[in-house]
Amino acid sequence: MAKQHLACFLYGAGDARLEPWHDPVIEEPQDVIIEIGYTGVCGSDVHFWVNGGIGAYMVQNPLIMGHEAAGTVVSVGEGVTTLVPGDRVAIEPGIPCRRCSNCKAGRYHFCGDMQFAASPPTTHGTLTKFFKAPVDFCYKLPDSMSLQEGVLLEPLAVAVHAVRLAQIGPGVNVVVFGAGPVGLLCGAVVKAFGASKVVAVDIVDQRLAFAAKYAASGAYKPETELDAIGNAAKLVHEQGLGDSGVDVVIDASGAAPSIQTGIQVLKMGGTYVQAGMGKSDVDFPIMAMCMKELHVFGCFRYGAGDYDLARKLVGEGKVSVKELITGVVPFEQATQAWETIRRGEGIKVLIEGQK
Repeated sequence: MAKQHLACFLYGAGDARLEPWHDPVIEEPQDVIIEIGYTGVCGSDVHFWVNGGIGAYMVQNPLIMGHEAAGTVVSVGEGVTTLVPGDRVAIEPGIPCRRCSNCKAGRYHFCGDMQFAASPPTTHGTLTKFFKAPVDFCYKLPDSMSLQEGVLLEPLAVAVHAVRLAQIGPGVNVVVFGAGPVGLLCGAVVKAFGASKVVAVDIVDQRLAFAAKYAASGAYKPETELDAIGNAAKLVHEQGLGDSGVDVVIDASGAAPSIQTGIQVLKMGGTYVQAGMGKSDVDFPIMAMCMKELHVFGCFRYGAGDYDLARKLVGEGKVSVKELITGVVPFEQATQAWETIRRGEGIKVLIEGQK
């Protein structure tokens, strides 16, 4: 009989239970089994906790939560040559089919058969004692990087993907809307890529203060009495961004006012990346987008090379993530971690692995 440990199952909105779950076993030559050290709390976890899911992805059967994770290798399949038990790894939580046209074209994050951790109906996540992943989705951590920092490679990979879409290089001016974890990390990656100015925009004073200390060269709080055009003009003037607008905008908020202001603040021919998800439909300044001939990108999770680059940025000291970790709770208090983020307290809370 397979051994069992506890796992954190979500049954529906506000209903999470710690129940026994069988430990995974090696089935394929490339399998790796990891003892989870920490799992991070993502905004999507809070949506699931509060609403029982997101959009069409609603919990129908008990689902093990968690997808931002790092841990220690305990066993490997016979075909694994790059990892051994005792190695510490970050886990990329989405496993594609590897066979469809998108996978074969190198766009595996578009795979229609993606098995993403903690996704309904039945792809379980990392809030358990042991987790199994293929070796090529396990990233060995350097000795200089802690397991806690390894957890942050997941949201950092999201930021890397957004910044790479914008093709940011030395000398550009960038405005990042939203100073949550992904927005903060976008600012850090932009800075590492050589941007001249990185301005953070948010409506929460504490977040702006943190952003200014972390990676942003400037911060702006939108004024509620101004429309998008007015806030854009004031932002450009106050932050000394010239008279033609900024080169790149990354929206990590998903909020309609940020989207609208972001389009207005861009210069002619500028680049806009939508990294944050919000309502399914929002009012969008399509006339400004057309007349400015903007380059507009959607942004979904992360793709080929993003996780590895995230690891290198942290490992080489070009991006620091430990400042974002504002709390660690025991495994048995996972719901308290979700509630902490729901209340807007802290930036990134981690759930410790089972003892």
